[in-house]
Amino acid sequence: MRTRLRIPPALVALLLLAMPPCAAWESWGGDAGGSRFSPLREITPDNVGQLVRAFEYHTGDLIARPPEVMRRTKFQATPLFVEDSLIFCSPFNEVIALDPGTGAQKWRFDPKIATNQRPANRYVCRGVTYWVDDHAPANAACRSRIFMGTNDVRLIALDARTGIPCAGFGKGGEIKLEIGMRLEWPGEFQITSPPAVGRGVVVVGSSIGDNSRVDAPSGMVRAFDARSGEPRWTFEPLKRDGIEAGHANVWAPMSVDETRGLVFLPTTSPSPDFWGGKRPGNNEHANSVVALRIETGELVWAFQTVHHDVWDYDLPAQPTLTRLDTGDGQRDVVIQPTKQGFVFVLDRDTGKPVWPVEERAVPQGGAEGEKLSPTQPFPTHVPALTSQTISTDDALSLLPGLMRSSCERQFAAARNEGLFTPPSVQGTLEFPFTGGGVNWGSAAYDPVHQILYANTSRAVHLIKLIPRAEAAGFNPPPGHDFGRQRGAPFAMSRAMVTSPLGFLCNKPPWGEMVAVDLKAGRILWRSTVGTTEDLAPLGVPLPWGAPLLNGLAVTAGGLVFTGAMDAYLRAFDARSGRELWQGRLPVPGVANPMTYLWKGEQYVAIGAGGHSEAGTSIGDSVVAFRLARPGEAPSLWSRTIDRPGGRFLAATSAITLAIITLVMVGLRWRRRRRSRQS
Repeated sequence: MRTRLRIPPALVALLLLAMPPCAAWESWGGDAGGSRFSPLREITPDNVGQLVRAFEYHTGDLIARPPEVMRRTKFQATPLFVEDSLIFCSPFNEVIALDPGTGAQKWRFDPKIATNQRPANRYVCRGVTYWVDDHAPANAACRSRIFMGTNDVRLIALDARTGIPCAGFGKGGEIKLEIGMRLEWPGEFQITSPPAVGRGVVVVGSSIGDNSRVDAPSGMVRAFDARSGEPRWTFEPLKRDGIEAGHANVWAPMSVDETRGLVFLPTTSPSPDFWGGKRPGNNEHANSVVALRIETGELVWAFQTVHHDVWDYDLPAQPTLTRLDTGDGQRDVVIQPTKQGFVFVLDRDTGKPVWPVEERAVPQGGAEGEKLSPTQPFPTHVPALTSQTISTDDALSLLPGLMRSSCERQFAAARNEGLFTPPSVQGTLEFPFTGGGVNWGSAAYDPVHQILYANTSRAVHLIKLIPRAEAAGFNPPPGHDFGRQRGAPFAMSRAMVTSPLGFLCNKPPWGEMVAVDLKAGRILWRSTVGTTEDLAPLGVPLPWGAPLLNGLAVTAGGLVFTGAMDAYLRAFDARSGRELWQGRLPVPGVANPMTYLWKGEQYVAIGAGGHSEAGTSIGDSVVAFRLARPGEAPSLWSRTIDRPGGRFLAATSAITLAIITLVMVGLRWRRRRRSRQS
């Protein structure tokens, strides 16, 4: 049992009044600083079981688009609540405005992007950006605007009230970005996250295909006048200094401090990801939090979280801007979670760590031609959100004691010296995997209690370098990602380490929500999120969690909401981490939830369209829940969590899985026996 600091109600009210108003959820991260915190408190741990489905809206893509196109989509959009509308984008960059109470469509804009391309990161749009031009007359067209970057590399501005393109922005409401070089295929270069906007400037990053070539397109960040679309500045994240590499782009959402006039960029690794012999040194400002003057693009500071990255440990999460009591007084900070599970807390004005960060020796002996950094930065105050070592003892064995599992054999055959073990021809275990720790869903922060909440993923990648002479004829097995890394002496393959039944090879949980007291530097609780219900054979709902790429939302009502790889929206008690409620979705909601107040009622909404790369079912919906009204019947799509019932379900599922495993083992033994006899 943990104790918790009790804050007087009057102080809580004062703190809520002092915070930027985000009851409207006007930004992708709730506010421009990405806190994902809402002061709404109508829905509480006591009444969350009374949530009912308010509406389910379908974009129509599932019917209108061919199945082979829909299989290349990821629905990751978080709606905004602005101009009395819910506004979001589909994976095909259609911008849609809904009535927030009924889900009825108010307007829709279709940029008509081509669907015959092969986007490197699938068709995806994480969200749009809202901006109000205070210099424009109150009723002027495009006084309030929606900005969106597209899969086909356009920046579009729409009137937020009507969805009509802003004629005075660029050419007919859009700008086509100049990439500066020939693409290897249509879709090598995309924009997948919402632009950042502040002080009349709109800033856009890019998402670029990984591991295709050394001389990949530049990851240049571009800024435009938010009114006219005229170019304002560009920033190249990677310091070239004669090195040979591409991008170090910004594909994740950025954050803005309007008062300071700063935009914060989470940058990626240089190309290619897994061999850097042609880019010696630390590769500044890749893998860094970078602060720029939003009006000029001037570099203010940069802090690097990985030196000379050869693990694809780029920064996928939006930097969180907040005010924190560090023990030495209040400070404005930037909180940056990472794929490794680290949490870096930086001073917002200087970029210097608030608490010490140590340079620690890491494994050496990289591939031929590689020049690794001898050390990497490790935060010392805030503990890692997830485990960072893996061994054969951690291998999943469904029939322990009867046989050495396939997982143990795979673990034992690979190079594995802990975090930052370099990629190898032998094959290297990378744990956390390249989608591990905290991903694009980012973290949420409760500024009243100073608690950080984050979804984390636990899985193992096997990374293999393939000598160039062997790469031409290499045929990757199913489930293996293959990158040619042209211009490097090695190609690469990457695969999740899984069992013959398709389960992840490391012991569960595979997805956890973590709560951290930043000031004290300690983990408050962990809670497993998700089951295998919508992923496993026969829908067996093992309570083992699932990788959590998506983020969450925390409320002053004491709840944390999240989606998962199974088709449920969940609510957890923010104090204890106990799961309280599940709302069934048509398909998994691998997106960030949001909450808003409409006509006196609090709603919680999430995009439910699935995730093609994760192998989930695919859909095209946005679903919203609210508390039941007087006399309203309980929803069939909503249920509270009965702990004893949950234990019974887990036991039943485990027995079912054991039976399936025994049957499959028997079939494999029978096939082998027949093979020997023949």
